Amino acid sequence: MSHGSARLTVHGRRLIVQRHHAGWRQAHIAAAMGVSRKCVKTWIDRYDAEGEAGLHDRSSRPHAMPTKTSDEVEQKVLAARVEHRDGPDVLGPKVGVAPRTVSRILRRHDVPYLRECDPMTGEVIRSSKQTAVRYERKRPGELAHMDVKKLGKIPDGGGWRAHGRAASVRNQHKRNKIGYDYVHSLVDDHSRLAYSEVLPDETGKTSAQFLRRAAAYFAQHGISRIERLLTDNAFAYRRSHHMQKACADLGITQKFIKPHCPWQNGKVERLNRTLATEWAYRRPFTNNDERAAALAPWLEYYNTERRHGALRGKPPISRLQPT
Repeated sequence: MSHGSARLTVHGRRLIVQRHHAGWRQAHIAAAMGVSRKCVKTWIDRYDAEGEAGLHDRSSRPHAMPTKTSDEVEQKVLAARVEHRDGPDVLGPKVGVAPRTVSRILRRHDVPYLRECDPMTGEVIRSSKQTAVRYERKRPGELAHMDVKKLGKIPDGGGWRAHGRAASVRNQHKRNKIGYDYVHSLVDDHSRLAYSEVLPDETGKTSAQFLRRAAAYFAQHGISRIERLLTDNAFAYRRSHHMQKACADLGITQKFIKPHCPWQNGKVERLNRTLATEWAYRRPFTNNDERAAALAPWLEYYNTERRHGALRGKPPISRLQPT
């Protein structure tokens, strides 16, 4: 790709050659193209020497790099990183190389950042922009994602979003503890069809009952069966016999994400964020029941009207057969 200040692209260089073969003088070509005579001569000479390939962009990397770090030193840096699991500022003095050089060597060899690794084992436990891989199941019901979003309840009369933070802080010591709502959500991986409920807790029994109702909701919208269910490693999902029985009754195979890797359940995590911004905190509510009652209409809008970026601007219902 040409740099931003380049006057000519491959097509412009080809035009120079064509005009030269048509009998134009180099000075006239330069004036017509808005470039120097030397530039015109360079591309004509390069075409004569290399043909069409000579008109394409070349790397600006020098042919020789006398000060390049040797392979022996690079291997020494990489071995020290594996052994000590330290950053460039610490590794540099140990191997006798500048910290900036250590950093460049690590990046050149795609060594993960320390923040992405387990401090005890050195294994990669966190995702990064370089390693993240987007996936999508081929058919509805093949995989569903399930999670719980914890929200503080709204006191009667409205919370700080209705009255401002100052009033909330001033009366904080006078307020009784009002507890939390638990928003349980299920998302189909292929269609992004979503179902959510506001429930009083996140126990295994409550989660299992929610799953049964969510499966019925999916069936009403054309997803007759959920084949696999992906969740985090919460006790209610992994150890509850209520949850295990619900999955067995529905013919669902349970799958769990790797510990400390919530991005593996990213589709429902993204729904949690959307719920917070477009439903829970979209406008100030005067009481908790008012917010809970607004969830069902918003879900209907989300599934049937809201444009979804991953679906090329279409709502989730567009990927389901009409029922």
